[in-house]
Amino acid sequence: MRMIRPIFFSLCFLLFLEPLLAQSGGLPHTATPEEEKSMADYLREKHSAAIHNIPTPPPGQVRTMAEWEEIQALIITWSGQATILKEIVRNAVKECKVLIITTNPSNVTSQLISANIPMDSVEFVETPFNSIWVRDYGPWTVYKNDVDSLWLVDWIYNRPRQNDDASPVAVAQHLNLPIYEATTAPYDWVHTGGNHLPDGMGTVFSSLLVLEENPEKTEAQIDSIANIFLGVKQYIKFPTLPFDGIHHLDMHMRVIDEETIFFGQYPEGVSDGPQIEANINYLTEEYNTAFGNKYNIVRLPMPPDGSGRYPSSGGAYRTYTNSVFVNKTVLVPTYEERYDTTALRIYRENLPGYNVVGINCNSIIGSLGAIHCITKTVGVDDPLLIAHSKLRDSDDATREYPVVAMIKHRDGIEGAELYYRIAPDSVYTRVPMVLVDSAASSWGALIPPQVAGTEVQYYIHALAKNGKEQVRPMVAPEGYFRFRIFGELPNQPPVVIITQPADNSTFTIDIPAIDIQFEASDVDGLVEHAIIYINGEEITSLDTLPYSYQWTIPAEGTYTIVVVATDDDSAVTFSDTVHITIEGTTSIKTDHEAANISLYPNPVEDVLFVSGLENIIHPEDINIYNAMGQLQFITINQLDTQTVSIDCTSLSSGIFILKMSDGSEVQGYRVVKN
Repeated sequence: MRMIRPIFFSLCFLLFLEPLLAQSGGLPHTATPEEEKSMADYLREKHSAAIHNIPTPPPGQVRTMAEWEEIQALIITWSGQATILKEIVRNAVKECKVLIITTNPSNVTSQLISANIPMDSVEFVETPFNSIWVRDYGPWTVYKNDVDSLWLVDWIYNRPRQNDDASPVAVAQHLNLPIYEATTAPYDWVHTGGNHLPDGMGTVFSSLLVLEENPEKTEAQIDSIANIFLGVKQYIKFPTLPFDGIHHLDMHMRVIDEETIFFGQYPEGVSDGPQIEANINYLTEEYNTAFGNKYNIVRLPMPPDGSGRYPSSGGAYRTYTNSVFVNKTVLVPTYEERYDTTALRIYRENLPGYNVVGINCNSIIGSLGAIHCITKTVGVDDPLLIAHSKLRDSDDATREYPVVAMIKHRDGIEGAELYYRIAPDSVYTRVPMVLVDSAASSWGALIPPQVAGTEVQYYIHALAKNGKEQVRPMVAPEGYFRFRIFGELPNQPPVVIITQPADNSTFTIDIPAIDIQFEASDVDGLVEHAIIYINGEEITSLDTLPYSYQWTIPAEGTYTIVVVATDDDSAVTFSDTVHITIEGTTSIKTDHEAANISLYPNPVEDVLFVSGLENIIHPEDINIYNAMGQLQFITINQLDTQTVSIDCTSLSSGIFILKMSDGSEVQGYRVVKN
């Protein structure tokens, strides 16, 4: 698009009107009455006298960049709405360059600096303009052969605003990029960016406004122009909405990946709600994604205005779909916290890992536009494209889950990997991807089967032969794609633990019985019964609490105890094995009965002294057992050849048996701990 001579009275009137409108943000988003009258003459003048940069289509097949792809720059026009524009710049400079269309760079610089916004990534495109609505008249990024040469494409802006119409050429010159313009017959195409939503895979969405604004062309001719200039293979057009004054899809629709679309949602039967639902039904019944699947539709509330009114009742056309991707950040219009909270949550749930930032747009939404309408993006010059059909929720917990992606770079792909994890794990498992179809640049890998109830999170990493790396989603590994495994949850087996006696306990035959206790539970049901086995022989079966059994000791020897629990779904669990030893009768002596051995003080508080020992008795031959025959952990220090000290501070109050062995005989002594 190029500037032309203002030869019509109506255009002269606009030149008079523009300074007044600029005070409130420039020309409105809708066409003024004067513009509507002058549009036909404007187009005739364009056709006959326009000077074009490259009046031919792009050479070769092209692909329009999707909005979630990597960008080098965000374009805005500085025309009123300074508060909103400053917040856009504040967040965008962290992600990319910001190109600001203006005729007064020093004034814009002063405003940004006063707002503490760094200027390192800000550049100015000094050129005349008419309005703030750069989404509608700004250039589009296309790539030859999907990922090769970066070019810009433009069309005839659907407003007779010659400065806006010429600005794409100024942007192209600033970036030193070629621009191809659909402005001369037979490619003269009147269109608007807010009504052009691409998926990056050759599908684009518009309302039927695109046909209404090109009455001299058939739908097939428009589809052909879109294919030649933008690589559009599937052009989906929706009926316009009754209460949307500009009929731009971005006011109620947002494409967030190749197969997922946010649609605005009103309360049932309210405002544009019925037509939006009809459009959704039309889409899901008549069209498939570029991968051959049905579209995944996510509803995003359309909030009322501050007085609770919707557009059908005169309320502002508040929308949350009018957002923009800026690499790892998503800028979303906001209005009131009570409504904003839900919308921002939906964005974050569907785009995990992205920095979702709300910017108050109450001052501009009355003009039928928000953040998407006043921004435009320019892609990087060497994209590493990862196009992927996200795995969707599954009912199958028995098969592997194939992950397939188209991965392309102009220098070729060195390799690719799939990373997956099972929520809420933090560590990803790496799986190399293999080239499964070289002609389609298709790479694949498998995620193993997962049990029902599992959420799988994953991302794709690729390395180009020139060393460039890219991940999808762009925010990985903090962000990820995810899917869940549904279906009936598998039965969880019970849990059983023997709590008494302890493993490796030693008892004497003098104790008539041992109290065997265990714990058994089932997280998704009931423990039907539990059986105690000693040396492999069933001793008893218990089916009620407490799980306790007095086992009469039959003889000296070593024994193993195992408990087997069965739940109400017949799942069986074995406890760990407990080993115990039953020793022979040990004579228990008092201090008076011990001829040479002396224990003092007894009862003991802290330290027990044992004297009168023979040289053949060593500290390791001395042990203390509680009344249940359980060995106690104590510290023994040898003071001389006949005396040791025993630290009893860790013992609880009660009666203990101190046993000493000289290699041929075991003697026992009763010790009382206070």
